[in-house]
Amino acid sequence: MDSSDPSAPRPPATPTSIAVIHHDDAIVVVDKPSGLSVHRGDDQGTTFALNLTRDAIGQWVYPVHRLDRATSGVLVFALSSVHARTLQGSFDVRDVDKTYIALVRGKPPSHGVIDSPMEKREGGPKVAAVTEYETLFISDVVRVSLVAARPSTGRRHQIRRHLRRINHPVAGDVRYGKGGENRAYRAELGLYRLALHAKQLSFPHPATGEQVSYESRLPRDLSEPLRRAGVPEELL
Repeated sequence: MDSSDPSAPRPPATPTSIAVIHHDDAIVVVDKPSGLSVHRGDDQGTTFALNLTRDAIGQWVYPVHRLDRATSGVLVFALSSVHARTLQGSFDVRDVDKTYIALVRGKPPSHGVIDSPMEKREGGPKVAAVTEYETLFISDVVRVSLVAARPSTGRRHQIRRHLRRINHPVAGDVRYGKGGENRAYRAELGLYRLALHAKQLSFPHPATGEQVSYESRLPRDLSEPLRRAGVPEELL
């Protein structure tokens, strides 16, 4: 397959808006695109998920967790400092369920648990890091597979680092993958981004305590490359 096909996704431009999945008096849940940082942090840009969300609902928002800039999917903000502390507490005690979808190199086992400590911050001591994964589909078009990853801890780049440690890095990962393979994914699949998507997020609502769950569909810049890899529609 050739990425010169006009139907192939193109490299994303900086987003100018963000889709709201859910909004109530305590939280707002949005669908973050790939290529957009959650907040300033180490990013020197001027557009972030935080300010796009604030502009979308006309209200100040408080970050609670983060997604890598290159990762798309479900992201929650609190609407007050009180609700932010409550929700952050749920993340801290691992009372949050997260499911990610990733396209990875090769053919992983059907399922597994990666229990491999890593630094919470670069240069710091290693702490517990655990990711469970399940292989959903193995391509016969390109040497890639689709997996669902469920991290029970929230370390920086955890899923990306863990999948590399079992020799199945995420396709399109410029930091933990290989340049030659990523160029092949662009040419054969039209993949111009990190193939990692936060599909589902479940947590106790900070105002009611009720367990709530929100889901994000795969965006076109990921779903189209997956189709080219032969992934069936029911998994997209």
